[in-house]
Amino acid sequence: MSVEAKQAKQVIIDEIKERFDKAASVVVVDYLGLTVAEADDLRCRLRDANVGFTVYKNSLVKRAIEGAPYAETFDEVLHGSSAFAFCDVDATASARILAKAIKDFKKMEFKGGVVEGQFFDKSKVEELSTIPSKEELIARFMGSIQSPVASFARVLNAIVEERGGAPAEA
Repeated sequence: MSVEAKQAKQVIIDEIKERFDKAASVVVVDYLGLTVAEADDLRCRLRDANVGFTVYKNSLVKRAIEGAPYAETFDEVLHGSSAFAFCDVDATASARILAKAIKDFKKMEFKGGVVEGQFFDKSKVEELSTIPSKEELIARFMGSIQSPVASFARVLNAIVEERGGAPAEA
C-alpha cells in the first residue's frame, strides 16, 4: 500500500475517532436495501435533527475505536453493511429517527450503538428509541406541575364566587 493511501486512511480514522469522542450517541444500522430516494429522505430527517449519518468501512471504525472502553463489545456489530448516525446533543434523537425510518421503509435494522461511552446492543438501542426528546420530557414535566396548580386556583376561585365575592383575575 502506498504512503498516500495510508495517509488517506489515517485521515479517515482520525475523523471517525473524533466523531465517536464528540458524540453523545452513535447508532449503527444495517442499511442494505434502501433505495436512493429512501436514503435521501432518511438523511434529510436526520440532518433536520442535527444527526450526522455516514457509511464507513468497518475495518476503519475498528481501528479508530481501539482502546475505547466499548471497543471489544462494539466490535460485534461491525460486520456487513454498517451506517453510523452520530448525534452530539440529544442521545436519543438518532435512535428515534432511525426507528421511525425502520418502520416506514421496512428495510433497515439496528445493529447496536454507543451512548455516552457505553455499548448498547440492538435491544437497548430499540429501547432508547422509545424515549422522548429532552424538550418533550421537559414539556410533560411542566404540564404535570402546572395542572395541579391550575386546579387549585379554580377551586379557590369557586370558593370566592360561592361566598359572593368577585372572582380573581387570572
